[in-house]
Order: sequence, then structure tokens, then C-alpha cells
Amino acid sequence: MTLTPLDVPIRSSSLNPEQLSLTIDDMKGIPMRIKLITPSLIILLGTVAAFGGDNSLGTWKLNVEKSKYTPPPLPVKSLSATREAFDGGVKVTTTGERQDGTPIKSTYTAKYDGKDNPVTGAPWDTIAIKQVDDNTFTVTTRQAGGKYLATGRVVISKDGKTMTTTSKGTNSEGEAFSAEFVWEKQ
Repeated sequence: MTLTPLDVPIRSSSLNPEQLSLTIDDMKGIPMRIKLITPSLIILLGTVAAFGGDNSLGTWKLNVEKSKYTPPPLPVKSLSATREAFDGGVKVTTTGERQDGTPIKSTYTAKYDGKDNPVTGAPWDTIAIKQVDDNTFTVTTRQAGGKYLATGRVVISKDGKTMTTTSKGTNSEGEAFSAEFVWEKQ
């Protein structure tokens, strides 16, 4: 007689917590290197899982010579941005100098959910970010009650050494602009 999977009775089994725990006696047969390596691998995998999905993290410096702004000139002399992982998104602190010599210090914390988040110290007061993949993001910046509105894209190179931000919109004076900022990983 041939049995098919439907003819075989299914038995239910459940494990109790004592069957899932290890005692010191259970560990005696396991080589010491495995005992030491296992916790390290768990920590490493947890770190990769936590930070592996966002290649924009780190410190970036604007390459002014490679960057473009229309209409010229580029509105900044220098910029540096530090991007840190934060609760499903990013915390960004940007410092630098405008063309007129005034300092720049802006900050924001944003989730990658496409919703507006507050920004301080920038020509815009909100930013909304969506993550497309590990290396690509879409961004909308706006000034509540003002003229500034821009949409753009952030792309990190495959080697992770260059981040290019492109945007177009209307600046604080109501004039159309487009920008391509090239950032280098520090």
C-alpha cells in the first residue's frame, strides 16, 4: 500500500521553555571558539541589519568644483554634512559657509516615510524623505508660508564614495533654480 501525504496523520507537538534553554552541562561539549564566536556573529549581524540599508550614513563634504547651480553662482563656499541613523530615518547636521561669508548650521531628524519634518537653520523649514533603495532617496523641501519649494533626488555611488543630490524648484526670492551637489565621503 502506498501512502500519500494526505494519508499520513499529522501530530501536533509543542515545545516548552525548558526544551529551548541551555544549561552549563549542555554547553560542555561545545568547543570554546564556537562559544566565543557566536555572540560576536550575533552582534555583527545585528549591526549590519540596523545600518546596512542606508548607504548615505557618515560624514560628507561638498566638492564645490564639481557642483553646479543655475542660475550661478553656487550659493555656498563650503558644506559638510553628518548623517546618522535614527529610528527609521536619519539625523542630519550640516555646517558650512555661504558665499557672503555667513555661517551655515542646519539640522533635522526625519523618517523615510515621505512626511514633512522640521528643519532649523536652512532656507526651508520642512523636509520630507522617501527611501527608494539603499542608495537612492527622494526629497521635498519647502518653506511654510514662503516661496521656497524644491524636489530632488539623492543617489549614492555603488562604491559608496560619492553622493550626488539633484534638485529643482523655487528659491526664497521666488526664482526658479536647479542644483547638482556632489559630495565626497570623508
